[in-house]
Amino acid sequence: MRIKIGQLLCQQGLINDSQLASALESQKHTRKKLGQILLESGTITNRQLIECLVEQVGIPKRNLEDITIKPDVLQKIPPEIVTQYNVLPLEQSNGRLTVAMADPFNTEALQNLRLVTGCSISRCYSSPMELEKAILKYYGSNVARMLKDLAPADKGSAAEIETNGELTPAKLHELAREPSLVNLVNLIILEAIEARASDIHIEPFENCVKIKYRIDGMLIEKSASPKRLQAAILSRIKIMANMNIAERFIPQDGHIEFPTARGKIDIRVSTVPSIFGESVVMRLLDRSTALIPLEDLGMDKNTLRGFSHCLTKAHGIVLVTGPTGSGKTTTLYAALNKIYDPSLKIITIEDPVEYQLEGIIQMPVNPRRGLTFSRGLRHILRQDPNIIMVGEIRDRETADIAIRAALTGHLVFSTLHTNDAAGAVTRLIDMGVEPFLLASSLEGVLAQRLVRKICPFCKERYTPDPHLLETLTNSISIGPDAVLYHGRGCEECSQTGMKGRIGIFELLRITEPLRKLIAQRPTTDQILQAAPEDHTSMRHDGIQKILKGITTPEEVLRVTQGMEEEDRAESSGTAPVETS
Repeated sequence: MRIKIGQLLCQQGLINDSQLASALESQKHTRKKLGQILLESGTITNRQLIECLVEQVGIPKRNLEDITIKPDVLQKIPPEIVTQYNVLPLEQSNGRLTVAMADPFNTEALQNLRLVTGCSISRCYSSPMELEKAILKYYGSNVARMLKDLAPADKGSAAEIETNGELTPAKLHELAREPSLVNLVNLIILEAIEARASDIHIEPFENCVKIKYRIDGMLIEKSASPKRLQAAILSRIKIMANMNIAERFIPQDGHIEFPTARGKIDIRVSTVPSIFGESVVMRLLDRSTALIPLEDLGMDKNTLRGFSHCLTKAHGIVLVTGPTGSGKTTTLYAALNKIYDPSLKIITIEDPVEYQLEGIIQMPVNPRRGLTFSRGLRHILRQDPNIIMVGEIRDRETADIAIRAALTGHLVFSTLHTNDAAGAVTRLIDMGVEPFLLASSLEGVLAQRLVRKICPFCKERYTPDPHLLETLTNSISIGPDAVLYHGRGCEECSQTGMKGRIGIFELLRITEPLRKLIAQRPTTDQILQAAPEDHTSMRHDGIQKILKGITTPEEVLRVTQGMEEEDRAESSGTAPVETS
C-alpha cells in the first residue's frame, strides 16, 4: 500500500504533526491537493515536494556524475527543449527514451518530449543542480550549436534582421521574445555561471558578435554569434534588465535577477554604443561565492593576525588597496562580517552595493540625484554609526571627511587604487590630506592582488625558466632544489591549468615611528624602510604560495611585474601622480 504524502513529509522531518493537521483541515474546505496547500503556505519548497512524490510513486533516481551519453541519444532532444524543461536524455532502447527530469510530474514537458522525439518516455529523477551541471557538460557547446541553428533561419525571423536597419520598439520586443532567443540568452548565462565566470562580454564587430567570459581574471573567447542575431540578443538582454530597448546611442545600466538551482544570481548589466552596435558587459554577482570568511582569503598567519588586530580598533581608518578586480570589496565584506555584532551600528556607502550583508545598512551612491561618496558620508555621520565603510576614496573631499570621521571616534574602512601599501600614504597626501591628520588616524593598509591557483585535477611537477626565477627573487628566493608545480591542462580547467583564485597580500601596520614619519611627508621608500620588522611585500607572499604548490612563478610575476620599478620612480618623484 502506497504511503500517503503527508506521512512521508512528516517522516522526512519536512513538516510536523500540527502543520499536517492544519493542511488537512484546509483541504476539507478548498479541495486542493495536500502538497499544493503546503506549497502555497510556504511550509515546504517545490523541490521538497517533488522529491517526496518521487519516493511515493517509486520513480527511479539517477546520479548523473559518472554517466556517459551517446551522441545519437543527445540528438533526440533539441537544446532549447533541454534547457526549457531542465531534462536530459540518457539512453534509448526499443523505441523508449529514458529521460532524467528535475520535475518528472510536468505533464506539459512529457507531452512535448513524446511529440519531439517520437518515442515513449521513461522518466527518472535527478536533482536540479546535477541536471544543470550535466546539461552544461553535454550541451555547453550548444551555445555554438544554437547560434548555428538560428543563423540560417527563414526570412523575416529574428535571425534575418540586420542590425543596421531601423527597428521599431515593437519589433525589437517581438524579436526578443522568440523562444529560440530566450533559450539562447539563458544558455549563455548558465554556461558562464557553471564556468565560474565573473563577467560576460558581448562585443559587436563588423561581421560577427563575439561572446567572451572572464574566468579567474582572464578573458576567454567562446562562440561567436552571427551578425544578424545581434539586435535580437541585445534586445532580449535589455528586456531582462528593464532597460530602454529602443535607445541604442547612449550608455545604459540595468539589473537582472537570474534564477538557478543554487538560488538567484544578481547580474549587473552595462551597455555602451560602439561603431558596430552596442557592447554589453554582464557582471555576475553570486552571493554564495563572494561572501568568503576572512580566514579563507589566503592571508598567512602573520598578515591575518595583524589585519584582524586593525579591525578591533575603537576608531581609526583601515585601507585596502589594489587595482580594479583585485578583490578589495570581497576583503572588506569579509572584514565587516567578522566584526559584525548586533550592538554595533555599521553603515556602508558603495558604488554600487554588490552584495547584501545581513544586519548592515548599505547605501548606494546615486550621482544623478546628487548622492556622491562625500555627501553620503556626511549624512552617515548623523546616523550615529560605530563603523563606516566607504566603497572608494576618489577625491580630497571624501578623504578629508573619512579621516575626520576616524578622528572623531569612528572606525572607517575604505579602498584606494595604489600599487602597494606604502603608496596609499603618499597618494592621500598628494590628494591634499594633511599629513598630521593622516598620521593620527591611519591604523593599517592592506595591499592585495589575485593570482590564479593551480588546477588540482592536472597538477604536476615542472621546471620553470631559470631566468624567470631570478626575476622573482625578493626578500626570499626560490632555490634550485625547490619542487614547483603547474597545471598540465584538463577538461576541469578548460585546458588552462589554473582553477580558482587566491589573494597575495602586503600589510603595513602603522606603528609610532611610522606616525612620526608620515607627518613629515615621506616618500614610499622612506615608509618601507621604517615599516615594522614583520612587514613583507606582496611578491614575498606570492613566492611563499609558489613554494607551497598553490600557484606558479609565471602567475606571481604577472600580477607583481613592474611594481618595484614603479615604486622607485614614485619615491624619486618621477612617477605620474593621479589627481581628482
